[in-house]
Amino acid sequence: MSKKVRILSWNVNGLRAVLKKDFLGWLKKASPDILCLQETKALPSQLPPDVLHGTGYEVHMNSAERLGYSGVATFTKIKPVSVTKGCGVKHFDCEGRVLEMEFPEFTLFNIYFPNGKMNPERLKYKMDFYEHYLQYFMKLRKKGKKLVICGDVNTAHREIDLARPKENSKISGFLPIEREWMDRWVKRGFLDTFRVFNQEPGQYTWWDVISGARARNVGWRIDYFFISEDLKPNLEEAFILPEVMGSDHCPVGIELKFK
Repeated sequence: MSKKVRILSWNVNGLRAVLKKDFLGWLKKASPDILCLQETKALPSQLPPDVLHGTGYEVHMNSAERLGYSGVATFTKIKPVSVTKGCGVKHFDCEGRVLEMEFPEFTLFNIYFPNGKMNPERLKYKMDFYEHYLQYFMKLRKKGKKLVICGDVNTAHREIDLARPKENSKISGFLPIEREWMDRWVKRGFLDTFRVFNQEPGQYTWWDVISGARARNVGWRIDYFFISEDLKPNLEEAFILPEVMGSDHCPVGIELKFK
């Protein structure tokens, strides 16, 4: 008997904020097997008990040391074999950006990659973070691990992935060095799952709120699911859910099928 695993990923731009916009109602209706959230901006103690214990999901969180900043959470109906917060590097782990979960069929990473727009120091931090995790992914691949990596990557890979590539070519999020790292990721054997199925322009996951960009669909595709190539036979579907409101990002997802 085969089984399907539906995984969603969403930068909620504040879990407490999205809870006020019927997040739990949406979660019940969407009912993914696994949901990965980024930019949760909360400690477990700051959330209502029903979020952590009343949804039918096992909930794991990795929060930043700085209050109201960064953070990731993973809701799962499938019990993980193991859960790891971060990578053991203090410089990165203090920002609560990574949850690694091992399941029988694959290892899942929920990652909120850094934003490099603030200043040159943050851009360097972002690139160092990228490099560290690429090397870590490759170590796991050498051990035979099948990987699913999702989250807010904070970079649009190609010109098709944002509405105004020329205007943003010198802005962090679409810099040549950032895009080159994503090229390396693909060359190392990772698939951008959405582009396996959809080569159309105008497919975005983030829109600037201040300029009202969402109504005009002037956006960026910066939220991704990457899988190692050995999971391609299991990939049934990859999609974006732009109709889901509540954040400046929308959810993205994949469906995997295992025999």
